[in-house]
This record gives sequence, structure tokens and C-alpha cells, in this order.
Amino acid sequence: MLQRELKNLAYRYPHLRDHLISFKRITGKYPEYKEVLTDDDKKLRRPNIIYPIGDILFAHVWGDGFNETRYYIIEPRLNEDEKEKYKVILEIVLERAVYVSPSSDEEFTDVLEEILYESVKIVRKKVVEKKEPKKIPIFGKFFRKSKVEVTEETYEKIRYRLNRDIVGLGPLEPLLRDRYFEDIHVINREITYGVHKIFGMVRTNVKWDGEEEYEKYLKALGERLGKPISDARPIIDAKLPDGSRLNLIYSDDVSFRGASLTIRKFKDVPISVTQLVKWGTLTPTLAAYLWLALENDMSIIIAGETASGKTTTLNAILTFIHHDAKIYTVEDTPEVIPPHSPWQQMVTREGEGRGSVTMFDLLKAALRSRPNYIIVGEVRGEEGRIAFQAMQTGHPVLFTFHAATIESLVQRLTSDPINIPMAFMGNVNIGVFQNYIKGRGVRRVTSVHEIEGYSKKFDGVVTREVFEYNYTTDQIIFKGFANSYILEEKVAEKMGFADRREIYDALGERARIIERMVQERILDYHEVNEIIKAYRLSGLEGLPFSIY
Repeated sequence: MLQRELKNLAYRYPHLRDHLISFKRITGKYPEYKEVLTDDDKKLRRPNIIYPIGDILFAHVWGDGFNETRYYIIEPRLNEDEKEKYKVILEIVLERAVYVSPSSDEEFTDVLEEILYESVKIVRKKVVEKKEPKKIPIFGKFFRKSKVEVTEETYEKIRYRLNRDIVGLGPLEPLLRDRYFEDIHVINREITYGVHKIFGMVRTNVKWDGEEEYEKYLKALGERLGKPISDARPIIDAKLPDGSRLNLIYSDDVSFRGASLTIRKFKDVPISVTQLVKWGTLTPTLAAYLWLALENDMSIIIAGETASGKTTTLNAILTFIHHDAKIYTVEDTPEVIPPHSPWQQMVTREGEGRGSVTMFDLLKAALRSRPNYIIVGEVRGEEGRIAFQAMQTGHPVLFTFHAATIESLVQRLTSDPINIPMAFMGNVNIGVFQNYIKGRGVRRVTSVHEIEGYSKKFDGVVTREVFEYNYTTDQIIFKGFANSYILEEKVAEKMGFADRREIYDALGERARIIERMVQERILDYHEVNEIIKAYRLSGLEGLPFSIY
């Protein structure tokens, strides 16, 4: 039976009504409507849920428990007659839009609305006679004298499409608006997948009508981002206007299944450390351990495989660095967002026109900028040597790295193309390893290793595992109680403890603060930052709750 709320929405939005009728005819079922998805929805083996994704858009997730889960964008669709009218109106809009220079997307939307309204005549009858509009020259351009006749319903459809295709990112715009999407993977013009926070990998109904339209879209996207693509330059990395990260592979010679692209969505407000604890990525004790380490200038590598959530964790734990610290970030694509006011944000530049600026160049500059912390988005090449040199000179460094284990981390760092001398490995203090647990569909820190230093006797790196993930019980176990080299030999000394075992009391107190924030549902990134800052300034008296 159709929910009352969904029935009311279907009455209001014809495109939603048409989708429900079609889906009921094919499956014999109606979906459930939800305003907000929760973690409980992850347990559904056969999801059948519709939820809003902004404006007049809806998403429908459907799975039968056997085949891949499907994700349907429910948006206004143009029929063949409306497509022809849209082409005419689009031409008018593009002709007139060149004479305005909007300063924001909101202003651009208003301009489009005005041009659209002036270009059409809204009529009641649904069928109008097609006439070739007359043209008159204005400013050397041809503008149509007669207005395009449309119904109210067609007007709303065309208004949506203009904003989607000109201001937004075309067919991919609804996926970018969906807050539950993490990554978007366009395999070719007919196949688009996405990584959904609740339902995992889903196949979407996004596609382009033909190769010509798809190729035109990709070229326009590259030009819009200031990185034109061609067969001679088939691969580009770029940042979208909202900060999301784009990788586009254009040539069929390189991407055999057709031109493809991947978008990693940007979060303007990072996920908080308490949210990661609530999700189980970290435990309160592990979060407290990282708190003590970062508060006391330890260098940390967050390692893991692709899509394991390394950058998310990196951003979350930056709150533990002293709020007065000067932060210097170096990235190819901006993703790191520290909550610190003294923040120098550096981004590489490709070698066209003004010359290239590499991560290697920016890290060398960092050594002259006297930062309290250097944060590298991701180390992949020779810039790793500079990062270790920075540690050697007393600058604590944080960076992410592709490695699943401590063994592969050391092996990759000391081999081509990075070639860190084995003796330098002792400059980094902690390796945090995070992975995606496929069987559970969750991200977890699977181990934390302390790096004690280089052993000349064994010509290797001495490490100690202080946290270990139990795959059977889905628990992160603290093995470092009364056995942590970093806490006892490094942090306790910096904090001035006469008895170094007192460091475990400090660890327990911070773990309890994290735990209480989760219990109190303090999950907002900025609110968490303020509480940690208050504790740093006033101790337990600065907290808005008791930990006992």
C-alpha cells in the first residue's frame, strides 16, 4: 500500500508519480518513503526505499537480494517534443548568457530564470503547433522574436534541466547532490556506479543518449575546469567547483570500455572523530591514543588501501593538534581541512604557462615556513624524502599512504620511487592502518604500529603493535597498555610525568571524554573541536558534561 506521505508527494510531482506507477507495474510493489536514512538501513538485504535528495529530486534504492542493488534518480524527464523545445530555449539562453557575468551559482540561476521566462509563452493547451521562430539581430547575434510556447509542466521541466546542465554537472548533478554518495564511477556512457554510505556499491540509471553527446559532455567538462582533454592529453585530474576530486580518462585507446571518470565527493565539513567512534572505525581508547600523540608532536602515517577512508580519518584527528599550532598543508587536490586559523594551504600546479609547482617544491618551501605541523595529503613519490627530512629537522608530519600492512609500508617507502634510507624510518612515530572490511561493509582501523627506530644489527625497523583488529568479533583491541613505547618514552616525557605509567591515566581520561561525547550525541565536527579546545584550556571543568 502506498504511504500517505508518498501519495501526497506523487500528486505534487508528476515525475515521481510516473516512476511509482511504472515500478508498481513491473514489481507489484510500492517503495517505502523515508526523509532520512539511518545505519539500521544497512542491514536491509532487499532495500526498497525512496528518499529526497534536494529540490524536486528523489532517489529510489531497490535490491532483490540476489542481483546488484539499483539506484534510480527520479527527476523530470523530457519527451521528444519537449526535447526539441529545450534545444531551442537552450540556444537562446546560451546566446544571451554571454552578456552577463554572475558572481555565484545562485546569481547564475537567477539569470537563467529571467532569460527562460522572457523566452517562453506559457499556454494551457498541451499540444501547440510547431512554427519556425523568426530571428532578429541584436549586438551582432540572432535572437528569436517569437517566444517558444510551453505548458506549465514543460516550463518546470525545462527550468530544472537548464539549471542541471548549465549551472550543475549535467546527468551527474543529482548524484553530487545526494549526501549519501561518497564516490561516483562512470565506466562509459551507459554504465555508472556509485558508492553509497548506506547501501554500498550501487548501479545507477545515469546514462547519455549517444557517444556524440557523451563525448561533447566530457570535452565541455574539461574546458569548464580549465583542463581541456584530447587524444593527445587523455587523462586529467581536477577539482570540481564544490571541491570534489575528478579523474577523467578520455581516450578509448587507454580506457577500453569507453571514456570514463571518477569523482570523489568533497565534504566541506569533515566528519568528526566522535562520529568515527560511533561508526566503529575507531574506539574511544584509540582516539585518545591519537589525541595524546598529536598533542605532543608525533609524526603519523595513515595507511590503507584505496577507498579505506584514510583522508576522512586524517581530517577527523586534526582536531587533536593544539588549536594555536601553525598548519602547513601540501596536496595535489585540496582535501585536508584543519580547524586551525594559522593554516597555510598549498596546492600543486601543472606545468603550463606559469610553470609547474610540485609537491616536492612545496615541501621544500615548508621547511622555511616554520610550521608546527606539516600535513601532506598523500605521499606517492619523491616528495616522501622531503617529508622524512622535515621529520629529521624536528617538524612533525602527517600524511596518508597506500599500504595495507606495516611490512608493505616499510618496503614501499624504502624502494623506488621514494627511496627513504632505512635508517630514516625511525623518524616517523606511528603507523595507523585502516581498511574496508568487505564482509561487513565497514571501515576499520585494523592495526596501529609504533615505530621504535632502525636496528643496525638486524638492518631493519623495530616496530610494536599496540592496536589490533579482531575480524571475528569486529573489535579493535588495545595491546599497548603498560607496553607502549610512544606513550611511555615519548609522550610521557613531553608531558612531564615523573612516573611514566601515569600516561595511562591521561589516556583513560581522554578516552572517557570521547566516550561521553558519543553518548551525548556530540557528533558535529565544530562542536567536537570546541569541547577539545575547552578541555585543553580548562581541564575537566571546561567540559559541558561530567565524565564520572
